[in-house]
Amino acid sequence: MNEFRRLPDLAVRNLGGSVVHANDEAFAVRENLITPGPAVFDPGSFGPKGKVYDGWETRRRREAGHDEAVVRLGAPGIVHGVVVDTSWFTGNYPPEAAVDGVALDGNPSVDDLTGAAWEPLLPRTAITGDTENAFAVQSTRRVTHVRLRIFPDGGVARLRVHGEALPDPALLDALGTVDLVALENGGVVTGCSNLFYSSPNNLLLPGPARSMGEGWETARRRDDGNDWVELALAAEGTIAVAELDTSWFLHNAPGWATLRGRTGAGEWFDLLPRVPLRPDTRHRFVLADPRPTTAVRLDIHPDGGMARLRLHGPLTEQGRAHLERRWTAAR
Repeated sequence: MNEFRRLPDLAVRNLGGSVVHANDEAFAVRENLITPGPAVFDPGSFGPKGKVYDGWETRRRREAGHDEAVVRLGAPGIVHGVVVDTSWFTGNYPPEAAVDGVALDGNPSVDDLTGAAWEPLLPRTAITGDTENAFAVQSTRRVTHVRLRIFPDGGVARLRVHGEALPDPALLDALGTVDLVALENGGVVTGCSNLFYSSPNNLLLPGPARSMGEGWETARRRDDGNDWVELALAAEGTIAVAELDTSWFLHNAPGWATLRGRTGAGEWFDLLPRVPLRPDTRHRFVLADPRPTTAVRLDIHPDGGMARLRLHGPLTEQGRAHLERRWTAAR
């Protein structure tokens, strides 16, 4: 597995991504590109326009050129890798693809995007059909939108844009108390004991989970240990309220949980002592001794599933300065 694929998909729909433009979607609509989960296929499914595909598919070109789609990232940030997934497209996939990025403030129009100065993230590259074509990206620039170009035409099931979110420090300043571990604010999963059923990145998605499948769930343990996940905060902050949400987990929620924190490479300290958890419940805890924190470790006992983890609080002065430096360097 490519290491970058452990980072969140900044383009996925349930993080707020949107396909804002495509020059053609004759056979299958552009919105499918950022649908969560793998593409599905029904060999007997045909519609008025022909075979129904769970992806984006353009008509057969009869003139020179290429097709393209533009995605607004749900969380702008620095891209570390892309996946051009052609699952189920076997005789109708594009033989080559390219991905570009751009950073534009506000809510640019399609005309603004069309005329923007795009920079390559993935140069024009050969891809294969019915394959998750994964490519590492070497970039230090923050982007708000990505453009997928296919040569000359064809179908792509999914576009995954893996990276680190980098929010505008001025936005977090205006909000004051924020979720310091939210993906859209720059929270990152740095370690996990088990992701058998689903990714721990789901813990940090915006909004409430809409099903058990939108949370993090581990395999059943058959030993005396417990499962855990470690996370880096957006920047150093002081956690005032922790929310441990087991919504939708009825018979497989953890029995107990603890939360620890640390600053830099220092020793771990207790944020939340071992507390019992209830099924299908949003647990909110006011922390007794908030301290400057850059990383957290959530231990669940012994195993099970959680929908969301929220860690609310303000950035410290040091955290704000660090975030400002990252923001400036990536512009």
